[in-house]
Amino acid sequence: MRKLGMFNNVSADGYFVDAKGDMSWAHSKPDAEWNAFVEGNASGEGELLFGRITYDMMASFWPTVQAMKNMPTVAADMNRRPKVVFSRRMDKASWNNTKVVKGELVVEVRKMKQASGPHMVILGSGSIVSQLAAEGLIDEFQFAVKPVVLGKGRTLFEDVKEKLELKLTKSRVFGNGSVVLWYAPAK
Repeated sequence: MRKLGMFNNVSADGYFVDAKGDMSWAHSKPDAEWNAFVEGNASGEGELLFGRITYDMMASFWPTVQAMKNMPTVAADMNRRPKVVFSRRMDKASWNNTKVVKGELVVEVRKMKQASGPHMVILGSGSIVSQLAAEGLIDEFQFAVKPVVLGKGRTLFEDVKEKLELKLTKSRVFGNGSVVLWYAPAK
């Protein structure tokens, strides 16, 4: 069975986007240690999963000259890896190596987990995280807690109706003030 992970930046007060839906606050100040972590975390063979909003944001940046100039290793990896965007309205994806899936999210992800292949990771895509977490389909949660308080915004788990207990499996503190926390469902 394929594993499904999730990576998201969150503010110190628990939001993944601010009240206007912006995520630019999550960009860390230039820092060699953090950049090395991001490059290492981005490398791999897994399949990237997105909701349409996050897909549009990622597809508008990673294939650009600016992305290749600023973060060449991450950009190359993001452009190379297979990607899935869940959308009922999109007919065709413009970013290379991307497949559009229009079916019911939970049903489709259950099928994907049962199929053979590399692990999968959700980037951003709060509504997808919320729905799949509620169904117990996420095997690992990776939160990069940023040293900023937003006051208002959206959490990743707005649609989770029952308590979801997690166990900490790993943590790492960075010199730029970010802390990465790895959790698994407590089951």
